[in-house]
Amino acid sequence: MHLAILALEDGTVFEGKAVGVPAERAGEVVFNTALTGYQEIFTDPSYAGQIVVLTNPQIGNYGTAEGDNEAKHPYIEGLVVREFSEVTSNWRSDLGAESFLSRCQIPIASEMDTRAIVRHLRSRGAMRGVLSTLSSDALALVEKARSSPSMSGLDLATRVSTECAYEWSEPVGPVSGSQHIANAEQRFHVVAYDYGMKQNILRRLVTAGCRVTVVPSLTSAEDVLALQPDGVFLSNGPGDPEPLTPQIDNVRRLIGKTPVFGICLGHQVLALALGAKTYKLKFGHRGANHPVLNYNTGRVEITSQNHGFAVDPDSLNANEVDLTHVNLNDQTLEGFRHRQHPVFCVQYHPEGAPGPHDSHYLFGEFIDRMTEAR
Repeated sequence: MHLAILALEDGTVFEGKAVGVPAERAGEVVFNTALTGYQEIFTDPSYAGQIVVLTNPQIGNYGTAEGDNEAKHPYIEGLVVREFSEVTSNWRSDLGAESFLSRCQIPIASEMDTRAIVRHLRSRGAMRGVLSTLSSDALALVEKARSSPSMSGLDLATRVSTECAYEWSEPVGPVSGSQHIANAEQRFHVVAYDYGMKQNILRRLVTAGCRVTVVPSLTSAEDVLALQPDGVFLSNGPGDPEPLTPQIDNVRRLIGKTPVFGICLGHQVLALALGAKTYKLKFGHRGANHPVLNYNTGRVEITSQNHGFAVDPDSLNANEVDLTHVNLNDQTLEGFRHRQHPVFCVQYHPEGAPGPHDSHYLFGEFIDRMTEAR
């Protein structure tokens, strides 16, 4: 058995079995509690700079399928699991999960005590670490973890954003066992800021009736308005929102000139543009079963989430915004809307890939805001 070592900055070391190509990566060690959708997690750009621990005890059993990618390649720095399946059983699979990650030189650790790791991270908080299937020198790996960059203050959105603008026209497609979704007529032009966008968000916008132009995160507000959008979308993404000064300034100049809808990092950028503050969560929210209360309807939505920072609700101007959603696990802010302008956002992922579909209605709300503005 080839050894895999996960070394944390606090000196804690976990050992397991190496899977795939020999490799070594540093990153913030976080955990995700979703039961399905590991490929979507691998390819979510919001995981840039992070080693992901999955609590589902078996990973890899249904392989990977090109149609389930959320980006062109995986963004995780490393993968830690309890059991990595050697058997792929899925008619849609075109590549095994091991090969999918190994071709990008991403280390995989199996036979790890993931329950112990998650309990440690819940107690101590997410922390820097190194996952190595190359070295057995635990002390040296701990030192590498301590010398790696902290997630706080790290601008990763600019790094993962597209370099050039492009058009997106692919809608949500039919999947075996699910009801096909009819595509609405494309009546609106949406310009989407890419801070590390998942592709299913774009599919949802197209299915809702939008022609989508994706632009780099540093695109100026003036260049966005020159595209004559009916609305602007602010995407999810990795890292700390506070260093994104140019992005925040551009969003500030768009408020009041076009409808704006933000999710996840886009929610945080929008809050900062309105003068609010953000802070780092102890271990973040990553999973597909987080309960969120919608203040407007009184209903509880089960949501998909992936973020390590949150907006301080007390820092928002109560005369400007209404709080619309709250997390029922820890009472953190999950959404707000502007009182004067067609601007709203949520912290979670309404596209649900992976995850439930309770919040798909938000794309319809965006359509409504653009209809009213027109």
